[in-house]
Amino acid sequence: MIGKLSPADLDEILCVVNEAAQVYKGIIPADRWKEPYMPASELREEIADGVEFYGWKENSVLIGVMGIQKVRDVTLIRHAYVLTNRQRSGIGARLLHNFLELAETPVVLVGTWDSAWWAIRFYEKHGFQLTSRAETNRLLRKYWRIPERQIETSVVLKLTH
Repeated sequence: MIGKLSPADLDEILCVVNEAAQVYKGIIPADRWKEPYMPASELREEIADGVEFYGWKENSVLIGVMGIQKVRDVTLIRHAYVLTNRQRSGIGARLLHNFLELAETPVVLVGTWDSAWWAIRFYEKHGFQLTSRAETNRLLRKYWRIPERQIETSVVLKLTH
């Protein structure tokens, strides 16, 4: 059910990401929201930067995605999404378990919006710890390439395994 995705899966990945990201609309700062949430050009850039996507498929239909990216001495979870009508059914947990088996570093980081309490809770449930504001800012500047405004409105969770 979980497999590595390829550039041929680009449209399906975008469909999952953009449908699942609708939960952020009205939750994250309005100046960070855009339609579509992730344009194809941005996904192509992420893949070119080394993000590898894995997906959960049922009957050949992509239901959930999670990206993995090794950056220097850590592994990042990038763009983890499950279709809204399939959330809370264990797919995210299975993708995360698969991800942790693939992680080649002892430290795994994930960034999310500070207002996305459900995502923060999900990662905490799986052993991640929320970092301090100072540590979040340091980690986001060191390992991600995101705008300053996104740094101001995000958190980082850390797992050492």
